[in-house]
Amino acid sequence: MTGPDIPTTATDGQSESLVSALANLSHAAEAYGRTWRVRMVAVLHLMTSFTLAPLYLLPGLVLVLSATWIGLTLILPWLPNPPSVGPVPVFPWAPLAVLLAVTASPLARLACRVQHGRLGAVFGIVESQPPDPLPSNGVPRRVVGFLFGREAWTRVGRSVVAGVHALLSGALVVALVVGGGAGAAGALLGVMYALVLGSPGEVAGLLGLVVAGPLAALAGLSLAPYLVATEVMLHRALHLDAPEVRVIRRLMHVQDSRLRMVDAAEAERRRIERDLHDGAQQRLLALSMTLTRTRTQLARDPDRALELITEAQRESKEVMEELRQVARGLHPRVLTDHGLPSALPVAAGRSPVPVEVDVELEERPSQRAEGVAYYVVCEALTNVAKHASAERVAVRARRVAALAARGGFLLRVTVADDGSGGADPEGGSGLYGLWDRVDAVDGTLTVHSPAGGGTTLTADIPWEA
Repeated sequence: MTGPDIPTTATDGQSESLVSALANLSHAAEAYGRTWRVRMVAVLHLMTSFTLAPLYLLPGLVLVLSATWIGLTLILPWLPNPPSVGPVPVFPWAPLAVLLAVTASPLARLACRVQHGRLGAVFGIVESQPPDPLPSNGVPRRVVGFLFGREAWTRVGRSVVAGVHALLSGALVVALVVGGGAGAAGALLGVMYALVLGSPGEVAGLLGLVVAGPLAALAGLSLAPYLVATEVMLHRALHLDAPEVRVIRRLMHVQDSRLRMVDAAEAERRRIERDLHDGAQQRLLALSMTLTRTRTQLARDPDRALELITEAQRESKEVMEELRQVARGLHPRVLTDHGLPSALPVAAGRSPVPVEVDVELEERPSQRAEGVAYYVVCEALTNVAKHASAERVAVRARRVAALAARGGFLLRVTVADDGSGGADPEGGSGLYGLWDRVDAVDGTLTVHSPAGGGTTLTADIPWEA
């Protein structure tokens, strides 16, 4: 996966973010296919959203009506002739307006639940509801927070925004598809009726509607997947990517990953201890014994002593190589001195599978970002050698612009192989460890591994991690 060119100004960065957002929109629109059946399903979905739009807008409408009612209640008594509803003045009904405003929060929660449920039922986008890390104590406080808390008003805003989108997108598709089809059918009947009545002068205009109707319906069908994609992205931003949700999700990620990080650190410590004990330590012991034998043979048999000295030199070189192997698993010197363009080819050279390395970085990211990227590549190449049965691997590193919501730049590392695919995190492939390492610096790790189609692992790491 190749990244875009590196922007050099803030304006270019914003343009790059816009292009990235449009690319994500296009990718989301085509995720379910391009068939006309899929487009018809998208139209039906938007029509369903259009029918649900009043429910989404109802909390905001309730608040507007209540505010208007209370405002009139405060203003009307000061008028010379206040209006009344029958024999009863308007302003004594103000408590009902307050009670009506109280219903806005439950209605908004219901609307948000419907939206959240549609994300899971229709698009398969689900997320477990995390518990409140700091729940309010006491029933009265919880009731007040449920009706008038910050979350209640936030849900009202989300519901209204979703309702406006559903109303506009649904109305657009209904006008194009239903209106275009119905208009064309009606115009065709009008043409036949005009021909029967002998009024050919009206046929030209009706024929224009016959042609324009199907074109409008075709435009609506083509536009429907993109409108559905914007709805999905909007609901994800409102319900799954909202700031408070991200904070709670981040807390849950920390709780879930810290034990795995501790286990990974303990496993790494044991690996280093095992490598030193079984490798370098044993060779150092052999070297010590060889030097002892050399000292005893030096006076009696100089030739034999010379052979032992040569053997000791060989063993010392093997010890140095063992120590280099242990140090290489921690943080290679070439990465510190020269960065990823020099370190990744070295890592690729140790792989038993042929690796193509393509690194285009105009400048070096932070040392932490480089370390995480190097770890991801090394672990991915190890997984390929152990599990993928691949014939070749491609490793790429690029600097790409982050989305506008995040800002800045990302170090995108991609490792793609042509192996058997079907990578399973539960199968001991180390994907959880990779995810924890990338997530620790607020990066994202995605794995695309269809069975028989190879595996593509992509890590987006903040440039200044």
